[in-house]
Amino acid sequence: MKTVKKSANKKWIIICVLVAVLAALLVGAILIGAPDKGSLSEELTDAVLHEEKRFDLFGLKVNPALISAYIVTAALLVFAVCVRVFALPRFKEVPGRFQLVIEQVVGFFDNMAKSNSPHKNGFLGCYIFAAGCYIFVGTLFELFGIQAVSSSGVSVSMPAPLSDINAAIAMGFLSYFIILGGGIAANGARGLGRALKEFSLPVSMSFRLFGALLSGLLVTELVYYIIYLSIGVPVIVGVLFTLLHALIQAYVLTMLTATYFGEVTEPPVKKPKKQKRESVA
Repeated sequence: MKTVKKSANKKWIIICVLVAVLAALLVGAILIGAPDKGSLSEELTDAVLHEEKRFDLFGLKVNPALISAYIVTAALLVFAVCVRVFALPRFKEVPGRFQLVIEQVVGFFDNMAKSNSPHKNGFLGCYIFAAGCYIFVGTLFELFGIQAVSSSGVSVSMPAPLSDINAAIAMGFLSYFIILGGGIAANGARGLGRALKEFSLPVSMSFRLFGALLSGLLVTELVYYIIYLSIGVPVIVGVLFTLLHALIQAYVLTMLTATYFGEVTEPPVKKPKKQKRESVA
């Protein structure tokens, strides 16, 4: 009985603390008011086009999303090398927690490739695993809130790499070229024809990915500017949108790639030969 009462008291204490924190945020937000950061339309336009807040890279003016892409790519490569050198030789038949997570992620994409493209899936599994990890980690990258100073001297929070339209288009066309190459390798001209039928596929992939990842940023900016609860609400909304888009977009793009790859690599169905009727004497 005592343990039950203690657990109930702890729950009530946690609830009271959360209510007190929310009340403090509410009072502070009302007293402080909305921040004065300039025009909302200018901020949203710059979030899409990146015309003002740019960085110098070897004498070139580049979007902040490109710097984010380099950071995410380097982090993933370093992590992959560390896993291969230090963790992989220590894997056992009875997996630990880290090994279990790695095996579950690899197995998920491997099963996706085999189920959608049973005839040719070796390279497909590698690609969708890499693409899914890049989209997921790249989307979560903006949650770290890494600050950098642009060439104009303005502090910029580093965005997700794929929130830039150029990066989204590159990912869409790369996936399409993988599908196109798989069709040619498996069925030659027939596979090429199947892939070329889906000429709108790279465009739809690119803009779906770009629109979904950018919407989280835009919704957060709208909440930050319009609602006076600018202390806690954007954090909650931003985290929820980012996590949701990281999971959904990684799954959607890899599933679409695996599905279309399976269609263009499927061998042609051979028509059964007509049996000649034997004449009855």
